Amino acid sequence: MGELPCVGHGVVRDPKARIGHEVDVAVIGVADGGKPPLLAIGEAKWNDTMGIAHIERLRHIRDVIAASGHYDTTRTRLVCFSGTGFNGKALAGATASSDVHLIDLPALYGRA
Repeated sequence: MGELPCVGHGVVRDPKARIGHEVDVAVIGVADGGKPPLLAIGEAKWNDTMGIAHIERLRHIRDVIAASGHYDTTRTRLVCFSGTGFNGKALAGATASSDVHLIDLPALYGRA
C-alpha cells in the first residue's frame, strides 16, 4: 500500500510582505524523488459569503509557496469551503479557472 497525502492547516510566511497567511486546508502529496506536490490549499468560512477576494488570496499564497521552492505547485487546486455560499464574482472566477473549486454545504454533504 502506498503513502497517502497529508492534510493539515498552517501559516505560510510571506517574506516580501513580512506577514504570515493562515491556510485552513493544505493537502501535500507524496513525492516521487522530487519536490512534494502541493495538491490543494483552501479557505473555510462558515458565516461569510465568499467572493473573488478569497480566491485571489489563495492565488497569492500559492505564488508565495511556489517562490519558496519547497513544493511543486504546478497543479495546486484552490478550494473555498463556505457555509453560506459564494457571490457572483466567486462563481464566475471558478467557472473561468479549472484550478478553483467552490464547495458549499450541498456539495459537502453530497446533495449537489
